Amino acid sequence: MQATTLALVGGAHIHTPGFVKRLQARSDVRVRKVWDHEPARAQHWATELGAETAASADAIWGDAEIAAVIICSETDRHESLTKAAAQAGKHMFVEKPLGLGGADAYRMARTIDEAGVLFQTGYFQRGLPAHQFIRQQIHQGAFGQVTRLRMSNCHAAALEDWFTPEWTWMTDPAQAGSGAFGDLGTHALDIMMWLLGPARRVTGSIHTALGRYGDCDEYGEALIEFDNGAVGSLAAGWVDVANPITLVISGTEGFAYVRRGEVFFTSKAVDGADGESPWRELPAAWPHAFELFLDAVAGTQDVALVAAREAADRSAAMEAIYQGARAGAWIEPQYEIN
Repeated sequence: MQATTLALVGGAHIHTPGFVKRLQARSDVRVRKVWDHEPARAQHWATELGAETAASADAIWGDAEIAAVIICSETDRHESLTKAAAQAGKHMFVEKPLGLGGADAYRMARTIDEAGVLFQTGYFQRGLPAHQFIRQQIHQGAFGQVTRLRMSNCHAAALEDWFTPEWTWMTDPAQAGSGAFGDLGTHALDIMMWLLGPARRVTGSIHTALGRYGDCDEYGEALIEFDNGAVGSLAAGWVDVANPITLVISGTEGFAYVRRGEVFFTSKAVDGADGESPWRELPAAWPHAFELFLDAVAGTQDVALVAAREAADRSAAMEAIYQGARAGAWIEPQYEIN
């Protein structure tokens, strides 16, 4: 079978090395060209991938052999790159978050949807067995009416300075769209909205601890009210030495928490769900979100991809959390309605 031809457009994101390793391990896709606005960075990733550097991004858009692109640029470059990719009919993986805020994210989503190309972003946590299981149990009624959901996505990036020198743009909100809370919180926010639906109104408390990156935020908490009446809280930060309990969900008929990937589950509606020991009957993990995109462009049917509009909804909700934190008020996310 002939390998599907790809291009890497921007290699600035901290996840680029991991994506390159995944590309190197596959035989059904190949990277033909690499472009980045920093030529040295483009050359580095081209060498790693056995690809050629493109003199301009236009050389990728005009290459009919390239079926799909991987956009790992700075977030403030996403809109121009996704617009050009869509106009060229290229399928695209765009690293999260999609937009700096809601407005640019929805412009991108419209352009992508109108082009009819495949889209994916890096929300890999949907495929974790614990999250799949909890979503199934919500839909089957095992929790009854869900009243509370808490998620925490934290690590030690600022404590250990993971960003210097290659990835420091991620600590500049003008380029990244946010600091630590948005960087990690977008993953948790995606799961919360995947489980419970739209966030109706939000607020937050977002701060720095070390001030390692100037006024870039390093941790925070959000409160979320969902359309279905549930209340959520979201923790995210780069100044945490541990993060063992990542999800807590409570309802009128059940309760569960996730500790180091294991689910402790209590439900009146499910035999054996007493919460005393980890629940073992979990779904199989999905491939990583990036692998799912590669599967889709290589021809696999019915792959579970994140819709561009879903990604835009997360950008809009995160923007509202930051607005709420600055104003000390509840904010209604400005979703774009189809």
